[in-house]
Amino acid sequence: MINSIRRDLSRRTLYKKYEKSRLIYKSLINDSSINPQDKLTYISKLNQLPRNSSKVRIKNRCTLTGRSHGIHKFYRISRIKIRDLANKGLLVGYTKGSW
Repeated sequence: MINSIRRDLSRRTLYKKYEKSRLIYKSLINDSSINPQDKLTYISKLNQLPRNSSKVRIKNRCTLTGRSHGIHKFYRISRIKIRDLANKGLLVGYTKGSW
C-alpha cells in the first residue's frame, strides 16, 4: 500500500511540474493558424514529456491506506477510514446515525 501512495504522490508532483508546458503545447497544437510543420514539432515536444506528468495518470487514493475506491474528495480519505475516524470523534460534524 505504501508503494501505491508514493507512486500517486510522485505523479501528482510531476503533474504540477509540467502542467504549464503541457497546456502550452496542447494549445499550440490545437491552434489553426500555425502551420503543420510547427505542429509536428510541438507534438514531438509534448511526447517527450514524462507520461506520469499527465493528469489522466493521477488516481484518487486514500492518504492513510492507499485504497482506490470510495474516496471522499474533500478529505482524500476512504469511506471506511472516515467512518472509523467519525466513530472515534476525530472528525468534526459527524455523528453516529441511529433511527
